[in-house]
Amino acid sequence: MRPTFFDPAVRAEAIARLRRLTPSAPRRWGKMSAPQMVAHLTDQMSHCLGDTPCTPERSYLRLPGVRYLAIYWVPWPKGRSRGPADAFLTQPVEWDSDLRALIAKVERFGTRDPAERWPDHALMGRMRGEDWGVLCAKHFDHHLRQFGV
Repeated sequence: MRPTFFDPAVRAEAIARLRRLTPSAPRRWGKMSAPQMVAHLTDQMSHCLGDTPCTPERSYLRLPGVRYLAIYWVPWPKGRSRGPADAFLTQPVEWDSDLRALIAKVERFGTRDPAERWPDHALMGRMRGEDWGVLCAKHFDHHLRQFGV
């Protein structure tokens, strides 16, 4: 079984890692700073929670088999792939408040039922709650590793 944000222990670990992150943490790959990464994860959480609409984009990730592999099996490349444009809208403002806002969204994720209707992903299309749970856990882990936490 893959880690999922529907597991309270996985969410708690992600939150603990976020709290160890500092705004000046050096990146191991990619172009984002730690504050930009926090804003990026906040955009992704806003999208999956239905707080902000997404603009559908054409992508091979919409193919069911490719989507499944990307979410559940294939490791993501470091610094080579780019998420949907809607996942890069928010700009960092103030570290503590930005981090609190992200943590609140992670906690709110745990109140949702994986069986209910979830928003589509801009690149991957139709997503079940189970898919979002694994995708969020994988996405957070990817970026937290990027900053060594």
